[in-house]
Formats: sequence, structure tokens, C-alpha cells
Amino acid sequence: MNLSRRALMGVAVGALAGEAVGSFAFSNRAFAQARKLRVASVKFGTLAWLLETIKSEKLDDKYNLSLQIVETATNQSSPIALYGGSADVVVTDWPWALRQRAMGEPVKFAPFSGALGAVVVPGDSPIVSLADLKGKKLGVAGSSTDKSWLLLRAHSKQSMGADLADLVLPQYGAAPLLTEQLKDGRLDAVLNFWTFTARLEAQGFRQVISMSDVMTALGIDPQPALVGFIWKEGAEAELLPAINSLLAAAREGNELLANSDAPWERLRPIMKAANDAEFVALKAGYRSGIRGYWSEADMKSAEKIMAILLAAGDAELAGKGTKFDPKAFYAPGA
Repeated sequence: MNLSRRALMGVAVGALAGEAVGSFAFSNRAFAQARKLRVASVKFGTLAWLLETIKSEKLDDKYNLSLQIVETATNQSSPIALYGGSADVVVTDWPWALRQRAMGEPVKFAPFSGALGAVVVPGDSPIVSLADLKGKKLGVAGSSTDKSWLLLRAHSKQSMGADLADLVLPQYGAAPLLTEQLKDGRLDAVLNFWTFTARLEAQGFRQVISMSDVMTALGIDPQPALVGFIWKEGAEAELLPAINSLLAAAREGNELLANSDAPWERLRPIMKAANDAEFVALKAGYRSGIRGYWSEADMKSAEKIMAILLAAGDAELAGKGTKFDPKAFYAPGA
């Protein structure tokens, strides 16, 4: 088909115009600044699983988020990264956040996980109930003010009329150390975090009581996330767009992890599962902890939990007038 000179000029002008529009759009995308956010994470911890999923599924790009992962040695060192200025967001529990607020360091909390640990014993142990722990060596991951330990003590007072701390020989320490001591027979039982509980169960150990059952017995329903994303309230004005992007990406990433097995196969190398049974247990444990955005029902449950913790705790937990503060909890759009 022959084209007139005028038609050819029209085609050329149209092509140039189209190219200019395309270049303009590309230029806009190229110069659009992604929202930068530094997130502290233990290299092989459960947060690392979610962050890897976000990056692998390009959810950071979808939500215009530039994630910088700041590796920390332990979860306990994450708050140091927050206050030391090397991280904008860390993951820890909201009782800690409430204590910080009471001490004049206001921080905010958004849920990450509601997964809970359990009291675990060897498979052939004669211990089948809390009462059977009397006079036994019970390892407690963390310190004497660990939230699971305080809730367990509150449950023992309610169900047995006695404080478990007065019945057992509590041994406080780091979760990995207590796990090895249980395996070696130096401890009779361990109250451990959920990842260690899952690995032990896959190796033939069994639960005496789960912390989820403890919460149910204490009348806590729904069971809210105890661990979440935490950032300085004073930095919100600058960071909130990026934080909202992180929460949206995390929500979508968790939907994938809850409903599809494919992302888990990609995560398997960093989960450090010793075998298929351990891998399955870790996947199930993570899924059990997935929560939505913070709700009014979560707020009421959290207030009840805090009242129990403060009643069972000591000066270290209470800090300088620690109390329940609804302003510590954040939900996008709230």
C-alpha cells in the first residue's frame, strides 16, 4: 500500500510523539523515589522468612518500598539497632513497647506474629501436666519476666491454686542453650519459644501445655499478636508512608505463605530445617501466628494480657509506671 507524503509525515510525527510519551513515562518511573526503610532482622529468623518472600515476590516494588535489611545477631539486639540509629523498624513484643513508652521513649507497634511456644518434655517423660512439674527443673527461655512464663504462672495459680515458680526449679537462659540441656537430660522440661518447640516436637519431644491453651484458659479471646513491628513514634511523620508500604507488603506476603506451599520451598534453605518433619512443623507454626491488622478486639485482649503480666511481674517489667496504652498500637487507616 502506497502512502502519500503527508501520511508518511503523520506517521513519523505520531511515532515521535509516542516515543516522547514513552520516554516521559519511563523518566517519571525512574525518578520516582522508592520509600526507604531499614528493618532489623536476625539472619535466619522468622522475620527473615517474610522479608525474603516480600523480595522474591517483588512486593517491595509493588508497594514502592526500598527495603534495607539490617542483620542483627539476636532478637534481643534489635532494640539496640533501633535506638542506636542503624534501623528504623525492629521486631519485638508490645509489653516491651509499653515499658519504653512509660520510660519516655514512645514507640508504636503493629502485629507481626501471634505464634506461641509451649512447655516441652522428652517423649518418654512421665510429666503429663503442670502438677507433675513439682520439684522438677524447668527451663524458661528468657528471664523471670518473660511474658510466657508470667502467663503460665497466672494459669497455675488459677488452675492449681499455687504459683508454678514456687513448685518448680526454674532455670532461666537463652533458648538454644536450654534446648540442648533438655536434650542432654539436664532439664526435665522447657518453656520455649515456638520455633524451638516446633523443632523439638519434630524430634520426638512432646508438649505438656501450649501457651495458646494457657491463653484460652485465662479467657483471652481472640489471641492477639504479641510480637510485632516497632518504630519510634517521633519518626512517624517521616517514616509512615514507608511503614504503611511495609505493612501492606507483609500482609500480602503472609497471604501467600498461608495459602501456598510454593514460597516455602524457596524459604527452606534459610529455615535450617533438619528434616521434612521439622520443615512441616515450622511451616505450620508460622502459619498459626499470622494475624491481620490490629483490631478493637485485639486491643481488649491485649489490655487483659497486660493486666495479668503486671500483676504477676515485678519492678523490672513494670519499669517506671508501665501501664496499658492504646496509643502504642497502630493500624493503617485507623
